[in-house]
Amino acid sequence: MLEGVKLPQMLQPTAALIVFGGTLGAVMVQFPLRIVIQAVRQLMDVLLHADPEPDNLVQNLLRFAYKARKEGIASLDAELERIRDPFLRESLMLAIDGVKPVDLRKMMEVQLDYQGEKDEKIPKVFEAAGGFAPTIGILGAVLGLIQVMQRLSDVNEVGKGIAVAFVATIYGVASANLLFLPWAGKLKIRLREKQVIQEMTLEAVLSIVEGVHPRALELQLGKFFDRPAHALKKVASR
Repeated sequence: MLEGVKLPQMLQPTAALIVFGGTLGAVMVQFPLRIVIQAVRQLMDVLLHADPEPDNLVQNLLRFAYKARKEGIASLDAELERIRDPFLRESLMLAIDGVKPVDLRKMMEVQLDYQGEKDEKIPKVFEAAGGFAPTIGILGAVLGLIQVMQRLSDVNEVGKGIAVAFVATIYGVASANLLFLPWAGKLKIRLREKQVIQEMTLEAVLSIVEGVHPRALELQLGKFFDRPAHALKKVASR
């Protein structure tokens, strides 16, 4: 805009079809359709929702700890229906059913490992797109130049071909470095945050089963989120 270039000049449907259509096709060849769909859903969730706040989870875990210490772990059975987090609900349900802490840890860690392997594939979809897009942009540029060479006698067609050639390159490089690769990085951060929260949840449930004092649990949760114990205590008292 500073140089007087109009935005419509950068909008080339042919170049967009080549770059984005070609990138999508290459990604769908590499990954199963269900993983591509899952990656798009995860991305929409990241872009449309704020960063997850673990305060509610911390509040519930500390409340469960105090209740289990006063009334016994079986008293938490009434809380299961109100728990939305499937990982917390399943681990707490096993604890209430009397599963030993060692077996409970093994069972939930297997689930964490399996979920981690599935989550690793999600960012790779956009990493692959970031690798394909610049190359397909060059392909669009070559196609545009071929059109130019075939119609040198027609000035209008020459202009269209050159526009497609250069804009396709811009689309490929810009989409890779401004969209696909940043999206992949953002998803990695979010998925790691989710994994840390689940690890914290498991440790908290095991502490409740083993009868760890709720104040000690506060200190343990504070290490996960780098918060002092008195801050967590305020959260639990809300």
